[in-house]
Amino acid sequence: MKTFSLDYDDLYAAMSDELLQPWRAILPGQIHHVLFEVKHGDLQRWQEAISALPEIKPSSCDFNADCVRVGEVNDADAEARSLIEQQLKKLSPWRKGPYELFGVSVDTEWRSDWKWNRIKDQIQPLKNRTVLDVGGGNGYHCWRMFGAGAKLVINVDPSKLFLMQHQAISRYLDNAGVYILPLGIDDVPRKLHAFDTVFSMGVLYHRKSPLDHIKHLRECLRPGGELVLETLVIEGDENTVLVPEDRYAQMGNVWFIPSVSMLEKWLRRCGMKDIRLLDVSPTTPEEQRATEWMSYQSLTDFLDPDDATKTIEGYPAPRRAVMVATSPG
Repeated sequence: MKTFSLDYDDLYAAMSDELLQPWRAILPGQIHHVLFEVKHGDLQRWQEAISALPEIKPSSCDFNADCVRVGEVNDADAEARSLIEQQLKKLSPWRKGPYELFGVSVDTEWRSDWKWNRIKDQIQPLKNRTVLDVGGGNGYHCWRMFGAGAKLVINVDPSKLFLMQHQAISRYLDNAGVYILPLGIDDVPRKLHAFDTVFSMGVLYHRKSPLDHIKHLRECLRPGGELVLETLVIEGDENTVLVPEDRYAQMGNVWFIPSVSMLEKWLRRCGMKDIRLLDVSPTTPEEQRATEWMSYQSLTDFLDPDDATKTIEGYPAPRRAVMVATSPG
């Protein structure tokens, strides 16, 4: 059994760009604080689950398929596949995916491939780019970015469970170029101006100050870099924004849901240019649902049982927009 270990030496080596040095200098201390000074009761259990995964070398991987695939069915026997499924389920709930490891299908709550397919052909090509993904969960979209040719993908997400899910997958991949840091956007130094592309998908409405979030994202970008911003939106004009009284779709940390026009105004106000709307889509129970890998409540439980166009609180049901914008030169 391979003992669990977590180090970021490969990442530190990959952060050779001079523009990344201000973050590289403080990053080991940030990671040490979060992993070793801020205790989490389940961390050891999750690490043991990863350590118990069988050692198998994948004969192939596919980061461009809707279901991110590591290995082939024939790479592992039935006993090994059973052990993989058993240990991965100890890392539940799995929210972003789907994945397949050696024939074991991880049917996640979100069909994250749907979101990726809406935008992948409309954003600037990622080949040889340095990418920051803010709040990227267990890294599903990061693998898709890597599959699209990104040179380095760094995901900041404070959830240690998502970090462990990523570690379970990357355990079978050597130096792949995708890294998850158990940090938040506030841990990324201001005015870094180091990334070619920055993604913030499903984060903006959780921020108490959405304009400050956009400004911080802009400061992460090199001049001329691209921001890909996805968020909940409502219908309305450039002065329309929903501020939930308490919860929205049972989420207690939703602060501002703008109209598309208001969102564009926010981006302009924060100095972004070349703003384009890529997509607006309702979130459906086919895209977000409970599964055996995420057996808790999901979208259908958060909608009005008598009117699916409304949340259980009476607000408009979830619609999501994706916009891209360019950092000023």
